[in-house]
Amino acid sequence: MNVYSDSSYSTLKYLKDTKVNISNLLIMTGDFNIRDNIWDLSFPHHSIINDDFMTIADLFNLELSFPTNCVPTRYSDSNNRSNSDINLMFLQSGSTELNNHQIHPDLYLSLDHAPLSVTIAIEYENINEVKYSIAKNSEEEVNFAKDVSIAIKKINISDLSNINKLEEVVNLLASSINYVWNKNSKCVKITKHSKSWWNEKCNYALINYRTTRSLEDWKMFKSQVKSSECNFFDIKIQEIANKRHSPWELMNWVNKCKLPAIEAIKYNGQHCLELDDLWNALHSTFNTALHRQINVNILDEIGDKSTLPWPAFSKEEFRLAIINCNNSSTLRPDKLSWSYLKIILKDNDCLDIITSITNACIELGYWLSHFKRSTMIIIPKPNKKLYDLPKVFRPIVLLNTVGKLIEKVIGERLQFNTASNEFIHPSQLRGLKFKTTINAGVALTHIIHTGWVKNLSTSTLAFDIA
Repeated sequence: MNVYSDSSYSTLKYLKDTKVNISNLLIMTGDFNIRDNIWDLSFPHHSIINDDFMTIADLFNLELSFPTNCVPTRYSDSNNRSNSDINLMFLQSGSTELNNHQIHPDLYLSLDHAPLSVTIAIEYENINEVKYSIAKNSEEEVNFAKDVSIAIKKINISDLSNINKLEEVVNLLASSINYVWNKNSKCVKITKHSKSWWNEKCNYALINYRTTRSLEDWKMFKSQVKSSECNFFDIKIQEIANKRHSPWELMNWVNKCKLPAIEAIKYNGQHCLELDDLWNALHSTFNTALHRQINVNILDEIGDKSTLPWPAFSKEEFRLAIINCNNSSTLRPDKLSWSYLKIILKDNDCLDIITSITNACIELGYWLSHFKRSTMIIIPKPNKKLYDLPKVFRPIVLLNTVGKLIEKVIGERLQFNTASNEFIHPSQLRGLKFKTTINAGVALTHIIHTGWVKNLSTSTLAFDIA
């Protein structure tokens, strides 16, 4: 960050009034126009303004750096005025670059200030630029779904009488799917030029042109690229317009998406400059309910209800639960997406095995560890001025697809039982079928209008329960 000013007073006022956030920067340098015998040995006095200046720098964890060559930084064009040292550099306290910057008096040329420079080492960071994937509507995708179905049907579920055997069966299922994925997926290199519409035909046309270098093959390549791009977006437009009924999603392809400004995340007043610090900040923010003490005795106030039988799940319940799952959902940790699972569970034998595993979980009262594994993705919330706090990000947790499907089936059963037996209060709106935000708005509007009839005012109290 460079701070330029015509007077020392305005420099300090600028720093105080704007409260510049520079503690996450390695360097602050500029013409501060303050003479002091601390950094200018030819100047006999100490400046009172410098005390405030140093205090402000210390608040940002910055420390004055002394150059390796002690020469003036400003050169006077008058013989009546002496050269001075008013260009300063501040670095983070304890940094290895401290007291290692240089002044270059031979480079100020027609200017009256000499430039300052410091060498900052940038550590090499290995960024994974490749991933394994299976192209949509490809032969590999068909083979993957077929091989997974074969692998599932080979699993022996004759004995699911205890937790250990149930864990062995599901772990075998997970390892079989992972093996099939590695067999059919391809390594794809991610670059800034990667396009979602690029396919094998484009790749073949490009290789052919690079081999022959002929004009005709170049025209064939350009024609294939144009055709693939048009076909891809035509399919996307039809999907959004006809299936998802969200035509406004097309605007993302028209308007350029401006990425938000990102800076180091702060937690408890400190910047998260290490991976461990960032993990602690996100974990402490998004898992605030973890390990909290709860009083289960409050459930004693609820009246007892008659015990209901829990029939075994049927295969039809799984078919109904998976119908409305989004085919365009992202790949989950178990390498399965909803589109893959829909194809696999069309096989009656595969569906029977998943149903048997689910019923075993209910009978044993145990939720498998494979279904608890997840991947968390942190995405920024839109339209934020700064992204320096964990709360301006939104965590999305991706659970394994089979476990997510079982959760849906259990949720459908629980909701039917609780609603049909009047276990849920009629004012409950969230998380229930056929009740949406519109119902909440109508209910609140009704309460407000009822109060108006009685010459009353209505207030609302909103709070989150973790």
